[in-house]
Amino acid sequence: MKRYLFLWTALLLAGSVPAQSYDGLWPGMNNLFQLSDAQSRSVSPENFSGEKGQGGKADPADATTPNRANAALAARDLGRGWKVNPYIDIPSGETFTLADIEGPGAIQHIWMTPTGNWRFSTLRIYWDDETTPSVECPVGDFFAMGWGEYAPLSSLAVCVNPGSAFNCYWPMPFRKRCRITMENLNDEEPMRLYYQIDYTLTEIPEDAGYFHAQWRRANPTRNSEYTLIDGVEGQGHYVGVYMAWGVHNNGWWGEGEIKFYLDSDRDFPTICGTGTEDYFCGSYNFDRDGVYQTYNTPYAGLHQVIRPDGMYRSQQRFGLYRWHIADPIRFSRNLRITIQDLGWRHGGRYLPQQSDIASTVFWYQKEPHAPFPVYPDWEQLEVN
Repeated sequence: MKRYLFLWTALLLAGSVPAQSYDGLWPGMNNLFQLSDAQSRSVSPENFSGEKGQGGKADPADATTPNRANAALAARDLGRGWKVNPYIDIPSGETFTLADIEGPGAIQHIWMTPTGNWRFSTLRIYWDDETTPSVECPVGDFFAMGWGEYAPLSSLAVCVNPGSAFNCYWPMPFRKRCRITMENLNDEEPMRLYYQIDYTLTEIPEDAGYFHAQWRRANPTRNSEYTLIDGVEGQGHYVGVYMAWGVHNNGWWGEGEIKFYLDSDRDFPTICGTGTEDYFCGSYNFDRDGVYQTYNTPYAGLHQVIRPDGMYRSQQRFGLYRWHIADPIRFSRNLRITIQDLGWRHGGRYLPQQSDIASTVFWYQKEPHAPFPVYPDWEQLEVN
């Protein structure tokens, strides 16, 4: 039968797919018992290739070679096989290839613990020998930590756990090749990274789309409207967004409607929301008794509220996510998404705002994808 991959995956996560439709890609509780010919593999600093039987082979004698025996000193009494290279260091201005995998297969889980300024570390993912990335964004924003500060997050697609453990569960199929890189844009210090990328080698359905993620920012917004994504061309479906929203004015800030322009919609969208907090599955200003209430759910949350402290924190800042796992928004030709930047002012009037908004949009589509906007330099990335 025809497999609509993402709906199928969402149902798997919910444990509601009949066992006979499971082919070893993404199991759910309802079919976890079912065996498969898929092969499990994992890339980490202890096994850069991910090949079978090649983990934990780092030699302490290679301590003079960068990223080959970084913990040789700690392992000096135990020797080879005892946690000799559990992490990498990425010098300022350099890019490191975290994984280069031959397919067909699918990324199932990514775990990492990046140090330093999370806005200054750029994660990129390339599918099937493409020359421009399908994923390009600061590592903090990819894992819903755009303000550079830890906040616990528990959802189906992304989890951030103590002390700063980033986890991603977006399924990422590929047919020929997957290449993942990290660039350190910080001109002051190296980046230390522990990471593990878990994947399966298996056949991929013909109708499987490729995972994409794109970062944008406006500081401040213009004309009180922010564009989350534009210029997406081809067939696919939008599966969610993380937003780092910094407010420059007093009062409630989230009156703006989100609008989805599907398949050449022009002046008016096909899907129009009713307010910012409503889109993120909250209501009435996220407010109980005059206090913002943070929340984590499988599909949506306001997981971070950063309040002014009278010293260096001068504005309110918010972290929000909305995953369309059970309700992907499908497009056949193109996609554009905007959100209004509106608050309240005297007399019950809307207040056009000029906020600092950054977003990371996630979607699946057929390749090739349209070119991404030029990636900004550190001045446009920095939280300020």
